[in-house]
Amino acid sequence: MLIRNFIFWLSTKRRVTNSIARRGMKYGFARRFVAGETLEEAITASQELCAQGRRVSLNHLGENVSTETAAREVCGGYIRMLEEMHAKNLKGNISIKLTQLGLDISKDFCRSLAREIAARASALGLTIEMDMEGSAYTDATLDIYESVQRECGNAGLAIQAYLYRSEKDILRLAPLKPKIRLVKGAYREPKNIAVQSKKDVDAAYKRLTTLLLEGAAQGAYFPAIASHDPFMVGHAQAEAARLKLPPDRYEFQMIYGIRRDLQNEVFAAGNGLQVYVPFGTDWCPYFMRRLSERPANCWFVLRSLIAESGAAPKHATNQPAA
Repeated sequence: MLIRNFIFWLSTKRRVTNSIARRGMKYGFARRFVAGETLEEAITASQELCAQGRRVSLNHLGENVSTETAAREVCGGYIRMLEEMHAKNLKGNISIKLTQLGLDISKDFCRSLAREIAARASALGLTIEMDMEGSAYTDATLDIYESVQRECGNAGLAIQAYLYRSEKDILRLAPLKPKIRLVKGAYREPKNIAVQSKKDVDAAYKRLTTLLLEGAAQGAYFPAIASHDPFMVGHAQAEAARLKLPPDRYEFQMIYGIRRDLQNEVFAAGNGLQVYVPFGTDWCPYFMRRLSERPANCWFVLRSLIAESGAAPKHATNQPAA
């Protein structure tokens, strides 16, 4: 917890993040968790994953936008991502963030851009997934998702297990037969909104996993179990076996570069696996959050920096953390 809080604190210091940003791609250590700064680099990484039988979800990193012009530029970027995936015959989709599409400006404006992206994806035979952000955006995100899904029918949505409201939200969406990406939740929410302890978050995640998989058995959902926790993955596998769910009725999702050993195990067991592939110039805050999740990730970067400085043998960079 101390390491995590320290790295979160560092991520707010512009001088620190600028220094990391100057070195991360040059020296290569950021590429453990970020596919690159350009769409072309993300496509190359995605081609390698798809060649291994994985699916991908491209994610263009970025923060909230404050003008309609910037939101339209992001919208155009999402559409280019779809067109490149189609041109390269990549299996998967793109993840969109509604605050990048002007949600802070106008819900209706944001909805129109999200619908434009989903419609283009549908025309190309592709799908999209909407990220869920902080609790201040939950209601608006659900409203926009429902509208887009009713019209286009090719959208998935992330649901955060640690929010008390999530079970009701999942049940609310059942008539749309949605793809639900179940995540634990990464924002710091107050205790009246979200469970706080790891034990309680794990319990909520397991309960909602069962709810989604039982719903999948009835044709109500397509669950995407998005976790790097082997206990959550094991629970999902056991429940899928109990329900005799075929592997094409659910999938696991994991992030590029995180727990690659577990990714290999899940895929080798015959499960569908979609890898979340982040890219973009605004990668440093995302990268630092990934570092905070496991001490081994910090050690991987430290070894890389020492090796690049010439203070350690080059082979030190060839043993990344799991």
